[in-house]
Amino acid sequence: MSESARRLALITGASAGIGASFAEHLAARGFDLMLVARREDRLEEIAARMREVHGIETITLAQDLSEEGATDRIVRIVEEHDRVVDVLINNAGYALSKSGLQTSWGEVRDFLEVLMVGQLELMHRILPGMRARDYGRVINVASLAAFAPESSGGLYVAAKKFMVSASWAAWLECRSSGVHVTASCPGYTWTEFHDVLGNRETMNRMPKWMWSTSEHVVSESWKACEADRPQIIIGRINRIIRALCHLLPRRWVVGIAPKPIKARGYGSKS
Repeated sequence: MSESARRLALITGASAGIGASFAEHLAARGFDLMLVARREDRLEEIAARMREVHGIETITLAQDLSEEGATDRIVRIVEEHDRVVDVLINNAGYALSKSGLQTSWGEVRDFLEVLMVGQLELMHRILPGMRARDYGRVINVASLAAFAPESSGGLYVAAKKFMVSASWAAWLECRSSGVHVTASCPGYTWTEFHDVLGNRETMNRMPKWMWSTSEHVVSESWKACEADRPQIIIGRINRIIRALCHLLPRRWVVGIAPKPIKARGYGSKS
């Protein structure tokens, strides 16, 4: 299939974990890829493998999404290659290692730019074209944390709640069209997320049955988006946890939270 005949998938946070698994999943289905992340070497390694294994075209952009003008640069690169974005995977994200008040405002602002502003801006820039062509797939990788009680001084839960809400709003606006928007809400996933955060040892105390692979998260997310579902919670146990968080009083949910979560602030006064 020629490059012009293939659709293009833009994936942020594409250098590892869920983002890299999305690259593999979509390349195997014949999508060309635009991979965006901070680590250029990792991007180039993944892009080269996708070209060799799947025979697709790849575009890479080493870009920190917290930087001013990041979204402009992404859109400009797409236009310079005379392409349009048919699939948008908003996957870039991370967590702050300390509470909001213990973190400088500059770091908090960067965090909000990546998890909230940048993702919303990409949808705002890309969705109109998708609607005009009557085809598009958008997956915003949120988290089960969107349905959890806030941690002490934490901002991750708030950011993920925002992402889920924004996804629902976009889904409603694009309803009855060929554009599908889905908020994917995985629970604990085997990626380098907790290694970067520095709490891998603590999180390894969580029961193994609570964890998913990134490949499973991606497969279920894509199926949900193809089916035009506005939201998916990955895994039966996570759907049960979400129901409990919704039905039980918040104080109870905080009280029964696993110890590793409490160590991150849930129910903590420190």
